[in-house]
Amino acid sequence: MNERLAAAQAALNSGRAAEAIENLVAAIEADPAQTVQVYRILLLQLYQAGRYEEGDRWGTVGAQRFPRDYDILNTLGVVRRRLKRYPEALQALDQAIKLAPGKGAAHTNRGNILLDTGDYVRAEQLFGKLARQDPRNWDFQRQLGRALLGQGKKDAAFVRFRQAVAIKKDAIDAWLDMIGRLNDDLMSQEAEELVDKALAANPDNSRLLEAKVTVIRRSGQLRRAEAFLHSLLPRQETAPWLHYHMGTVISDYDRERGNVHMRRAVELDPESLDYRMALIESLERTRTGDEGANIEEAYQLIREAMAKGIQNFTPSHLKVAFEVLIRVAAFDEMRQLGTIGALGRAWAESGKHTALLKLLGQVVTHEDRLELLEDHRIWGRIQEARAALRPVRRPPPRPADGRIRLGLMSSDLRRHPVGYFALPLFEHLDKARFDVFCYSFYQGAQADPVQKFITDQVTAYRWNPDVGPQDAAQIIADDQLDMLIELGGTTHMNKLEVMAYRPAPKQASWLGYPHSAGLSTIDYLVCDQHTAPPQRDLLVEEPLMMPKSWIALGRMVFSDAHPITPGLPQDRQGMITFGTANNPHKYNPGMFRVWAQVLLATPGSQFMFVRPEGGAESFRRNIRMHFEAAGVDPERIVFNTVRGRHMPEYNKVDITLDTFPLTGGTTTTEALWMGVPVVSLIGEAFFERLSASILVNAGVGDHATEDKARYVEIATELAADHARRLHLRHSLRDQIKAGPLGQTEQFAKDFYDMVARVVQAGA
Repeated sequence: MNERLAAAQAALNSGRAAEAIENLVAAIEADPAQTVQVYRILLLQLYQAGRYEEGDRWGTVGAQRFPRDYDILNTLGVVRRRLKRYPEALQALDQAIKLAPGKGAAHTNRGNILLDTGDYVRAEQLFGKLARQDPRNWDFQRQLGRALLGQGKKDAAFVRFRQAVAIKKDAIDAWLDMIGRLNDDLMSQEAEELVDKALAANPDNSRLLEAKVTVIRRSGQLRRAEAFLHSLLPRQETAPWLHYHMGTVISDYDRERGNVHMRRAVELDPESLDYRMALIESLERTRTGDEGANIEEAYQLIREAMAKGIQNFTPSHLKVAFEVLIRVAAFDEMRQLGTIGALGRAWAESGKHTALLKLLGQVVTHEDRLELLEDHRIWGRIQEARAALRPVRRPPPRPADGRIRLGLMSSDLRRHPVGYFALPLFEHLDKARFDVFCYSFYQGAQADPVQKFITDQVTAYRWNPDVGPQDAAQIIADDQLDMLIELGGTTHMNKLEVMAYRPAPKQASWLGYPHSAGLSTIDYLVCDQHTAPPQRDLLVEEPLMMPKSWIALGRMVFSDAHPITPGLPQDRQGMITFGTANNPHKYNPGMFRVWAQVLLATPGSQFMFVRPEGGAESFRRNIRMHFEAAGVDPERIVFNTVRGRHMPEYNKVDITLDTFPLTGGTTTTEALWMGVPVVSLIGEAFFERLSASILVNAGVGDHATEDKARYVEIATELAADHARRLHLRHSLRDQIKAGPLGQTEQFAKDFYDMVARVVQAGA
């Protein structure tokens, strides 16, 4: 066995840790009566290699053989901390402290666990005592600062952080604690000044350089962040953090170049979960090239990451994993990430509002609905608390002129579904009463035709791609609006958190997000009698009711430029084709079972997914598996892998089956415009009632039901009624034009009248 130990020592000397561990384990297994030093070395190597489960096992063995060895117990406590087994970690550390109360390491490690678990009062007591015993220990000062900060004692905490860096100017963690706190409080200018001061004391420190990039990014100045990173590239070309940040900074406006940098970051540091997750997220969002291949690669990378264990996944990692898994309908793997409640709380508390949207389609019970509502409120309270630290300056009241200033905030007032639905307000702008201001943070390089049209109609179109939430709120406040309506939620490139500053006296949400945003500073949610939930407790905001429909169909998509092929797809294809163009984040196993019932009740029919995900092998396999499990031949499921140019594909679909509980919106209107009937299930919450409103206002409200069995009956009855479907194919478009969805001028008048009533009521 001396040979094994000699081999282990040689491996350690050469930096081959894995080989050293293998030899140390073999030596102990062959002869457990090894010296305490062998156990110490093995445990330390396992810890440093991140092999915590093995470290716990061998540390436990070592502690049993040497129950009075301080080093083994202390390292065992640290290993268990990494595994988040805090009670067992504290037990090991307490044993170490009893053996050597004068040694500081176990005390410090114990304090770190108190900080991890949010026990800031006891952490303050412990680190306060250690700091009094050794006031020149910078780490004790820093950890005491963290304990104070956890209790909201910000000024006292900063005194300790400053003391730490005064003792040791390269106490980078203490610098980062201060910088991070200022950044979290949206004090970007102060944070950047501090990071520059830290860099002056520690030139070219990579962690501080990375912090500066983060501060600039957080302020919304993406192109400035890119320029700073470019300035560092010549001397830090092999720094993985630099490529990681470059990729994430530029991905919104140059996705392909962003992917190159993210791949480089992973290549330089293949063990970094953050870098790998950033690449996965970007691949999932890449719409150019072979989108199906991008999705498939992202999915396979997620599977590899999950196979190593999800215990180290942060809320951000869980968000990325969930979004990729739901993209390929991998519901079993999604459940491994956590329940709706656990994921929703984690995302809300860490500011991941966009992730909450992906949970709406997984709602099953009323408790799920209430949980998601509370998750949105949690996010909202956090944003409002941050905004309160940096309130906007309120300009003096503007002179009374009898006009109403209305603001519309969305980065999607362009060639985008939100822009298409909002278009009637600009086509029929009430210029006699209103001055309309638009606010966009779109990262694109130039305005498209829709944005140019809107710009020409309104009083001002303020396009600020490189601006943070507080500065954006100030820009809006300076315009002295009477009412501000946000249209984007936290979907891509929007800044919902601006509403937390209340830059306008009256605020509302409309169109872009199918749920309450969660901010108490948003007073209203624009609804109609069909979308408004019967139970008032399912909305945070006050319903602001449109008289007929909460939407109308803008001419950019809903035009006769999309021809309807005469006759029915059934006659051309020899079978009934059901279909959907809805996003996979609206899919769930229960919905697939109901869809399968429709197919089983319609012999010879097929189901078509009009989705780019159809190009991913795993998506096709999973979808067919769900139908096959319900008794449907997988060959009856077909895929049409288009994106964007999908309107003509409705000429191949006889009947659209709506998703539930999260229903279609844009897809429902598109299908109806192309003469394709839609069958929808009505639920309790706002997001479960969108299609029902559209169907009623299109004159086919009988295609919506609150009963799943009736949903199947409606679909099968339509499949059997050739004459009715033929009539709808050639009459629905005119029917829509004649109704509330098509009467865009009346819709705009109703909308502006509604806003005027709200503003005048508060005057």
